[in-house]
Amino acid sequence: MRLFDIRRKHAMPTAETALPGREETMLVPPHHFVNGNPLQGPFPSQMCQAMFGMGCFWGVERKFWQLPGVFTTAAGYAAGLTPNPTYQEVCSGETGHNEVVLVVYDPAVVGYDELLTLFWEGHDPTQGMRQGNDLGTQYRSGIYTFDEDQQALAEASRASYQRALDRAGYGAITTEILPAPPFYYAEDYHQQYLAKNPGGYCGLGGTGVTCPEGTGA
Repeated sequence: MRLFDIRRKHAMPTAETALPGREETMLVPPHHFVNGNPLQGPFPSQMCQAMFGMGCFWGVERKFWQLPGVFTTAAGYAAGLTPNPTYQEVCSGETGHNEVVLVVYDPAVVGYDELLTLFWEGHDPTQGMRQGNDLGTQYRSGIYTFDEDQQALAEASRASYQRALDRAGYGAITTEILPAPPFYYAEDYHQQYLAKNPGGYCGLGGTGVTCPEGTGA
């Protein structure tokens, strides 16, 4: 049974096998626990959005909210099949969703290339359907882009970082780069979890390989 569960959590469900989900959206707090900015839009017009999956979203969200120029962050689910999933459903491996973080940032203060550098250096993008000891489709590496410029920068950065990883003896990058799918907010207790629980679990660990200068160019 254990082997079956592991295999299931490493395989993406199909439209026929995915959980049905629901129409009701998740209730989330109105403000970011750390900086007090709105957790949901509409956001100020000068802001841009980015979305990343790097493993457990608790640690990922903290990395981004600490970056100067980031207006707000939110933990959520994306790139799967089940509408408005719950955490328990995502953990089952039967939704196809990834644990992701929505990043709303001011491009006059922090560039998308800087977000990409934090992304690549903040986790191991060669591990497939896992990140460290966290196993399953919800822990896969992913960049979800909001326009053609982000898509081009993400693809260029992947190629550049792959060359750096090759030199360090790592394998192929498994990161998926896709146009941003619908973002479903995670439950209230997941939002800014490590600010509410400073001693909480964070399984993130990078490769130690530095992004080449101009990775996102």
